[in-house]
Amino acid sequence: MASRERGMHDIENEMVFRNNPGFVFHDSRGFEAGGQFEFDKAKAFIAKRSKERRLSDRIHIIWYCIPMDEDSRSFTEAEVKFFSQCDTGSIPVIVLFTKFDALYDDEFAELISKGVSRKDAEALAPQHAKEAFANEPQLKLLYNHKGNQRPPKCHICLPDMDKDGADCGPLIERTAEILSDDTLRQLFVSTQRTILELCMRYAVERSLVLHLDSTQAILSPKLGKSDSQIIDALGRWFPRTTIVRLIISASILT
Repeated sequence: MASRERGMHDIENEMVFRNNPGFVFHDSRGFEAGGQFEFDKAKAFIAKRSKERRLSDRIHIIWYCIPMDEDSRSFTEAEVKFFSQCDTGSIPVIVLFTKFDALYDDEFAELISKGVSRKDAEALAPQHAKEAFANEPQLKLLYNHKGNQRPPKCHICLPDMDKDGADCGPLIERTAEILSDDTLRQLFVSTQRTILELCMRYAVERSLVLHLDSTQAILSPKLGKSDSQIIDALGRWFPRTTIVRLIISASILT
């Protein structure tokens, strides 16, 4: 349940999950609830970690969470402050509109009012909610370069993340796409253990194609690299243990 009370989070603390110790998370308190102190603390943490010399100590991605389960959810001072004042440097930011399924009810009701059956309305409501949200003022404000010093790289709408079997695939795939550094992208893809298809796709698109000739056949070892080198290049995209650091920042914590 969304709350404006400060959650018991400290951005300096590391969170590591047993099923994938390669990802290290830092969860900030909600800026809206925490006030200037929490914002300044997160701002200083981001500035410090963006300049760390060791790759494993840096922050590699920021997920900025905005819950959509409040009526007429609009940007708060927290969002305006973060995107206009927080210098994230080269760290890419993705905005996550969480609890996006909260918008389905209004679309469902509107479809019913137009004579659509309940079964069809339930099936159509998610897509209608996405289309309606695309024209809402939140996104225009989010990507407004005049008001935002560093707008996010992209945004993702995440529904039903509190349910069993929640699909985090879109978040993982989008995160991999926006990482501009090839080495970091390879570390991220090989560390995640959710989508094997993602590992396979990057292995083929980023590594295997480098070893194909004009006929799309693998180059002869005499002309190119040896088989073992090709296998090693492909294998780097598959699950292993490394350290990828992420910040989860929310204006309102749940």
